[in-house]
Amino acid sequence: QVQLVESGGGLVQAGGSLRLSCAASGTIFSLSDLGWYRQAPGKQRELVAQITSRSTTTYADSVKGRFTISRSNAKNTVYLQMSSLKPEDTAVYYCDLFRGYTYWGQGTQVTVSS
Repeated sequence: QVQLVESGGGLVQAGGSLRLSCAASGTIFSLSDLGWYRQAPGKQRELVAQITSRSTTTYADSVKGRFTISRSNAKNTVYLQMSSLKPEDTAVYYCDLFRGYTYWGQGTQVTVSS
């Protein structure tokens, strides 16, 4: 059974930084593609960043240059380093793992105050 557990969310002032972590278990992590999504109140869930099993990364235009996705196969963990945070980054952030099927974490709240 695949499990994803996010951590690292919280309240931060605009311009600040946070690092989200997502620990995975129950699958071959190194062969999996991983991603971070977010969902703000009243909006659809949107892709923030992805990293493939070969560590190729993609980003939403809204976060390019501010967010960095990375992975540690030794720790079965994917990270999202967020810098220069803006109030519009406020959302619940979810990690996902894809290996033939998409698995989701429970989400972690990020709130950026102006």
